[in-house]
Amino acid sequence: MPDFTRLTLEHLDTAVILLDEASRVSYLNPAAENMFDVSGKSLLGHALLTIFAEAAQLDEAMQRALHNNDSYIEHDLTLTTHTHNKLHLRCTVTPLRLERSGLLLEFHTVDRSLKLAREEQMLDQTQANRLLLRNLAHEIKNPLGGIRGAAQLLEQELEKPELHEYTQVIIQEADRLRALMENLLTPQGHVQHSALNIHEVLERVRSVMLAEMPKGLIIQRDYDTSLPDLIGDKERLIQVMFNLVRNAAQAMHGQGKITLRTRIARQVTLIKQHHRLAVMVQIADNGPGIPAELKDKIFYPLVSGRADGHGLGLTLAQDFISQHHGTIEFESEPGYTCFTVMLPLP
Repeated sequence: MPDFTRLTLEHLDTAVILLDEASRVSYLNPAAENMFDVSGKSLLGHALLTIFAEAAQLDEAMQRALHNNDSYIEHDLTLTTHTHNKLHLRCTVTPLRLERSGLLLEFHTVDRSLKLAREEQMLDQTQANRLLLRNLAHEIKNPLGGIRGAAQLLEQELEKPELHEYTQVIIQEADRLRALMENLLTPQGHVQHSALNIHEVLERVRSVMLAEMPKGLIIQRDYDTSLPDLIGDKERLIQVMFNLVRNAAQAMHGQGKITLRTRIARQVTLIKQHHRLAVMVQIADNGPGIPAELKDKIFYPLVSGRADGHGLGLTLAQDFISQHHGTIEFESEPGYTCFTVMLPLP
């Protein structure tokens, strides 16, 4: 392929795959690598149809283009990637009329407008959630002060020193909750940004969860160790990942497998901003899945699928990711749930 052609394809937002006469992959651009979560080098020389779990529509489109020796457009193509992501695409298949035969495939997401609409809705909901949490935190702070003061007075009246242990628990827990409320009331601009490695964040979360649930829980790593450092608030990102991993573990009652996956994403749009590079973090589990009645409101405050859940974990996670100009989405079905966090790189 001429260098000029390759350079042009490298900078396209459109996902492009070139196939040789045997329908083997001869080239795919960065946009295609990002769309299908694959490495171009690992696919070179492999049959395209072996990459996807279901590819009958794509095969038919390719056969029609070859039979008519002309471009063929499949307007409603569904492909499932090896990471279980379902993609709804428009695909244009064009026979090559160069010195060698083959096919040129162009893929466009057909739900781009829906994605933008969802992101706008997420921003509106995040602002509403933040206001609700701030009001809730403000209301909780006052009773906490009364509880702490009463515990101190009670401690002074207790004759047995060994009973002070219980009043100290009350005082310490009241202080911890007060610190949490102060954090919720902290303006967004006070986020402490610094360079950080996302794998250090995930490893800390992994070690805590395995210590908390040592039997029956498996947490696998699938890291791209070449990822560059992010710029963000390490403690808040730890809290985000911890909330997601703990939710997955609790949904499986500590018995199941969680996969922590990191990848680089190229040429992505997050909250109406185009980014050349972003870090993608996926937290996938093989649990029962999110109930259908909760999927549309899973990020709302005080909404939980567990009787003992407070329903703030995902709300805070969405808020913190929004502060990093990223997005958090999920897909879920019985036996597979995956939360995907996208964070832009500088």
